[in-house]
Amino acid sequence: MIDNKNNNYVLIMAGGVGSRFWPKSRNHFPKQFIDILGTGQSLLQLTYERFLKICPKENIYILSNQQYLGLIQDQLAGISADNILLEPSRNNTAPCIAYASYKILNANPDANIVVAPSDHLILKESEFLDRISQALDYTAENDALLTLGISPTRPDTGYGYINFQKEGVGGVHKVERFMEKPVLEKAVEYVANGDYLWNAGIFIWRAESIQNAFREHAPEIHQLFEQGNTLYNTDAEALFIAEYYPQSPNISIDYAILEKAANVYTIPADIGWSDLGTWASLHEVAEKDGFNNSVSVSDKYLSNTQNCLIQVPKGKGVVIDGLENYIIVDDANVLLIYPKEKEQEIKEVSMQMVAAFGEDYL
Repeated sequence: MIDNKNNNYVLIMAGGVGSRFWPKSRNHFPKQFIDILGTGQSLLQLTYERFLKICPKENIYILSNQQYLGLIQDQLAGISADNILLEPSRNNTAPCIAYASYKILNANPDANIVVAPSDHLILKESEFLDRISQALDYTAENDALLTLGISPTRPDTGYGYINFQKEGVGGVHKVERFMEKPVLEKAVEYVANGDYLWNAGIFIWRAESIQNAFREHAPEIHQLFEQGNTLYNTDAEALFIAEYYPQSPNISIDYAILEKAANVYTIPADIGWSDLGTWASLHEVAEKDGFNNSVSVSDKYLSNTQNCLIQVPKGKGVVIDGLENYIIVDDANVLLIYPKEKEQEIKEVSMQMVAAFGEDYL
């Protein structure tokens, strides 16, 4: 177990739009800021509180977009402005991770970093914290880029996969390669094989290790952010980022680093994980009635209705007859009634609504 928590840092990625959760998740109020689970806390708040057990709040950084500054400050009361890193342009995950990592390395050469999404569900928190501590112990002593891999429970085509070596040392396994989201036949093959894990997008590494990886595998990004080494953690940092950050390439950390590096490892983890990437994934973990319906309000009358997810505003009653396998979401100026098996179309449908009727539907 890591004793020196002051060397532990966490980067919480909170800049996404969550368009597959439309119309609940909107451009101005995306998924990570919503109490989507009905717990009284947003996904961001739950994530932040979870990582307070890993390191002090001064070492937790929220990586987001300027547009969401007010939401972050409202939801994370007392967070320092210095711990909110706002990207001036949406350039995917590699540049924002590089910026934060170089900034942290500038302040602490021994920094050990966890990178995690802000909008995922972790049901087994104790197991999760154990695996994170195990990973931090490993990366503190080894030049390794480490990811938590989720043992697959079904052949899901919505996740990327990690092909790993079954033989490991101390629960840490070498990664052979990262796989893109597969077609169903491939997903079935991966799960049957047993050498594949879901890629949860949770990474652990020393700041020095990720900087070396950028230097070797993404030199354009490295050279750009290396120029700020004398400016990070000074009053000149903001101006530097405003000018140089938009020049960075639009690329994910997976493409820029993890699919190229030779020192990538994984820890298989059973942490009750869901990326809550779609309405169906929420339905899977939500509380349901005897007919497998999940309904957000108590005043409801359902007949001949099963396997539905129904989200409506508080105070609104629900009466439904004869629906099966549907998503029903009533939010602000949009009513969505859509078959669950076609939920991957919702993102595109939302864009069509915006194109046809304007940005009020964004």
